[in-house]
Amino acid sequence: METALEDENILNVTLLEPKLKHPTIFVRFDELISGESLILHNDHDPKPLYYELSAERGDIFIWEYLEQGPELWKVKITKKKEATKEDENVLDATLLHPAIKHATIFNRFDTLKPGEHFILQNDHDPRPLRFQLENIHGNTFQWEYLEQGPEIFKIKITKNNLVQPEEKKENGTENILNVTAIEPKLKHPTIFVKFDELKAGESLTIHNDHDPKPLYYQLLGERGNIFTWEYLEQGPKLWRVKISKRPAGAADETLGEIAAKDLRKAEVFKKYGLDFCCGGKKTVKEACAEKGIDVTKVEQELQNSDKSSFTARPLPYNDWNLDFLADYIVNTHHSYVKKTIPDLKNYAEKVAKVHGAHHPELLQINKLAQEVCDEMSSHMVKEETVLFPYVKQLVAAKNSGNAHAKFGNLESVETPINMMEMEHEVVGNNMDEIRKISNNYALPEDACASYSFLFKTLDEFENDLHIHVHLENNILFPKALDLDKN
Repeated sequence: METALEDENILNVTLLEPKLKHPTIFVRFDELISGESLILHNDHDPKPLYYELSAERGDIFIWEYLEQGPELWKVKITKKKEATKEDENVLDATLLHPAIKHATIFNRFDTLKPGEHFILQNDHDPRPLRFQLENIHGNTFQWEYLEQGPEIFKIKITKNNLVQPEEKKENGTENILNVTAIEPKLKHPTIFVKFDELKAGESLTIHNDHDPKPLYYQLLGERGNIFTWEYLEQGPKLWRVKISKRPAGAADETLGEIAAKDLRKAEVFKKYGLDFCCGGKKTVKEACAEKGIDVTKVEQELQNSDKSSFTARPLPYNDWNLDFLADYIVNTHHSYVKKTIPDLKNYAEKVAKVHGAHHPELLQINKLAQEVCDEMSSHMVKEETVLFPYVKQLVAAKNSGNAHAKFGNLESVETPINMMEMEHEVVGNNMDEIRKISNNYALPEDACASYSFLFKTLDEFENDLHIHVHLENNILFPKALDLDKN
C-alpha cells in the first residue's frame, strides 16, 4: 500500500453530500495542471466516476488505485495534459479568423452544461450571432451584455437549465427504485442487481436526488448497449430516469433508420451536426462518440421530439409504395434542384468575382458549388433513366407475381444503387465543406444583396438535399435491394 505524502492533494469525499461528490471532484480535477495528481478518498469503489470522467473529459488522466477497501478506497487521478487556463471561461473572438468565429462560438456553447456560461469578447456588437444562436438552439440560453463598446463588447452567454415535465404513469405497476434512501456505496451495486433482474423489454425507474448520469456511463461500460435511458424528471430536487432493457439481440437503430420512421427526429440530428443522410448507417452512440457529443442529451431530445403538440406529423414516406416514392422524389426534389441550379451556378460565380478579393473563401465556395451542380445534373439523369425505371420494373414484377428480368445490361439493382450512394457522398461532402468555410452561411458586414441571396440559396439547397438523399439512401434503396433479392 502506498503511503500518502504530506503535500499530497487529497480530496476526502466521504464528508460530502452524495449529490455534490462528482461535481466537486470534477472541479478539483479541472483545476489540476499537467502532471498534477488528486488523491480521492471514498468509502466505496468510485468506479462510476472513472466512466463519467472518461466520457466527459476524454483520455487525459491516469487512474491508479492506491487502496481498495473494504472500508476505504484511495484513487490517484493524474492529469496527463495541460490544465485549463485561468481565463478559459472567456472566449476572445477578436483573436479568431472571421471564417471560424461563429463555428468556434457554437462549439463552446455546445460544451456548456445547463447553468454554465462563458464570456464572449468581441470588437463589435455580435447581435447577428444572437439571432443565429436562437435559430439553431431556440430559447436555451440567456444573453447578458456586460460591456457595450465602443471598442470592446462583452456578453455573458448562459445555457438554461432544462427541466422536463413529469411523465404520467402508463399503469399502476411502475417498477421504481428510490436510491435516495440507500447508502451511497450501495447505490450502484443495487441498481445493477435490479437491472440484471429485468427481462427483455422491462423497465426500471430510478429516483435520485442528483443527476445519475455517471450510472449511464458505467452501465454502458459494463453491460454494453443493451438498454435505453430516458429522463422523466430533471431536478432540482428529484431526478427520475427510466431504464429499459432491450429485447435479446436488438441493436441500436441507425440514424437513417430513425429518420426513416419519423423525420421530425432529423431536426435533432441537424442541431448537433449528425449526418443522417450519407452517414446514416451509424448508430446514435457511434455518431455522438465521433463528435464528442453527450449522447444522453441527444437521446433525450429524440425521445421528446414527438411529444410536442406544435410539431406537424411528417409525411409517411416509409409507408409509400416504391414506384410512388420514386415519382415523388422526381417531382419534388429533382424538380427543385433543376430549377435552382442555374441561379446557384450564376450567383456563386458572380459573388466570387465581386467579393473574392476581400473574402477568398468565396473562390472555394464557387468551385465547390459548380461541382455540386454538375454532379447533381448528371446524377439525376442516371436516376430518371436507369435506377428509378429499374425500381418500377421490380415493383411491377412483384405485383404481377412474375420473376423480374434484368434491366438492360444490369443483373442487379445493387450496381446503380452503389453508384448513386457514392455520388451522394461526394455532393454531401462538398456541401459540408461549403457550410464549414462559410461559417454556417454567416454574412459579413459588406455583403450585398447577391451575396445574401447566394448564402440563402445554398442553405435551402442543402436542407432539401438532406431530405432528398435521406429518402433514397434510407428508404428507397434498402427496400429496392430487398425486393431485388426476393
